[in-house]
Amino acid sequence: MQSKVILVVLDGLNFQVAQACMGYMQGLVKAKKATLYRVQSEIPSLSRPLYECILTGKTPIESGIMHNDVVRLSQYPSIFSRAKEAGLTTAAAAYHWMSELYNRAPYKAARDRFTHNKKLNIQHGCFYHVDHYPDSHVFVDAEALRLRYRPDFLLVHSMNIDDAGHQEGLNSKAYRSSTRAADGLLARYIPTWLAQGYQVMVTSDHGMHIDCEHGGLSAQEREVPLFLLGGAWHMKSIASLATLKQVDICGLICHQLGVD
Repeated sequence: MQSKVILVVLDGLNFQVAQACMGYMQGLVKAKKATLYRVQSEIPSLSRPLYECILTGKTPIESGIMHNDVVRLSQYPSIFSRAKEAGLTTAAAAYHWMSELYNRAPYKAARDRFTHNKKLNIQHGCFYHVDHYPDSHVFVDAEALRLRYRPDFLLVHSMNIDDAGHQEGLNSKAYRSSTRAADGLLARYIPTWLAQGYQVMVTSDHGMHIDCEHGGLSAQEREVPLFLLGGAWHMKSIASLATLKQVDICGLICHQLGVD
């Protein structure tokens, strides 16, 4: 059975901080309205390689996107391309690296910031290009896209947690405050999304080190949360989620969308 899906990627969110600071999301877990998994990111634990991993199911070594300075289109089918080929509608409110991976590279703000083109993999996009672009604006952008275009697959990708981590580190007030703020935004939008019939996944690409960096193999950098909300995730056909890996996310979402 086909479902619409919203994927929320909270960039740079470490598992333990999510567990400690996200009161709304943990409340859903306690009420058995969400399921939380601890997922280990692929390596290197860097953003652009892991966007590609999440959205294509390819590890960085397989994809060739092994560091953040690889500015080119993905060479593999993605959730966006598979959904588009199946006649579904795609949208994203996301950092501009997503546009460079799946629409056009390099990103040109005047051309690509607001994208509406059914021939592109991300057909409707609102992309931003500064890390401190407010998460609140990202969620408003996403909701505007959802209300106007009714996408079957919507990506919501925010950067403030990652930005705070790079400024102050994992064990900082700024990092925890950004996490709590993101939790508040999810509390504002998730009830509506679920009521509208969407299946929702909330995860991260990588965590953050106390050194204000990431890219290595430590648990701080690699362990991220993955929350699943919506009854369709709990079908018997995906009952093996206890062993969920980051490379499995693409297939799980495609399964919900009803595409190959």
